[in-house]
Amino acid sequence: MSWPDAYNHAATCVTPASPGPVQAHPAASPMEIVLPDVIVRDTGTQRGLGVYAKKQMLAGEVVELCPVIAFDAPFGSLPQNLMTRVFDWGVLAGGPPHAIALGFGSMYNDSNPANMRYTATHQGRFLQFVAVRDIAQEEELTINYSGYRGSHEAEDDNWFERTGVTPIR
Repeated sequence: MSWPDAYNHAATCVTPASPGPVQAHPAASPMEIVLPDVIVRDTGTQRGLGVYAKKQMLAGEVVELCPVIAFDAPFGSLPQNLMTRVFDWGVLAGGPPHAIALGFGSMYNDSNPANMRYTATHQGRFLQFVAVRDIAQEEELTINYSGYRGSHEAEDDNWFERTGVTPIR
């Protein structure tokens, strides 16, 4: 299957690889990835930019489906500003150790608990972000950097300590 065919095929699948109720974006047709209803703006904190909901999002709603670029490089060799933007793709999808999510996926800030979870989908070509609770309009969209396999919460909130990345809170 050629890349455009594989991309179009993957975009038709809007079901997660993990359990839990998920609602496909109502405007999605079988051949497109719909951009999420979000806005990027300064958080007013040291964290810098954040991604915010432009409308209310319901628990179980797919917020975004992002293509990824997977790659193999030692984590410690990455620049620190990139370390907070890569996903543990080896654990999520069984592929190369890291991936960058296109779209807004690599821009979501850390929170514990977060208001979204994420999973690898479509044979490891995409990352799907799903609301774990209702998210209010204008609320910042967050993921949990310490959450195992994309979980929205972690008992041991120690990702920054384990990786040696300086947190920006």
